[in-house]
Amino acid sequence: MSARPQVLREGPQAPVLVISDSTDDDPVGLRSSPVPCLHLPSPLFSAEDYQRAPLVLLDDRSYTDFTLRHVPHRPGLIVVLVAPDDGTIYPRAAAIGAEAVIRAGDNLNWLHLRLHDATGCRYARWEALLADGPADPPPPASS
Repeated sequence: MSARPQVLREGPQAPVLVISDSTDDDPVGLRSSPVPCLHLPSPLFSAEDYQRAPLVLLDDRSYTDFTLRHVPHRPGLIVVLVAPDDGTIYPRAAAIGAEAVIRAGDNLNWLHLRLHDATGCRYARWEALLADGPADPPPPASS
């Protein structure tokens, strides 16, 4: 098994991009994470924001507006499902090249570890991340 290639970026680390049209100030449940995030509605993020971010979290409620932007597929796109029992999310996530689908509020250990991995573990507080038990990955978006 080979490790994901790390992209070396010069200068300061770009924040994780959270794309959400929700008025909720924490639509994905990252309030407790020390990783810097840039929260933008789908019409306002720039192509540079999208490409530079080490990880992109897309609120499923913003899916339609996101697809209207016709952004290219990229590694590190995760769809966050807010609506319960939406069986259409997996094919929709696969269509935009998402690497995973997670439910908001569920499996946050995996998401926090993925955030830290994407940012080179610059913000990791390992004792807090690993205290709640295993951090199993969610099913892939192509399921």
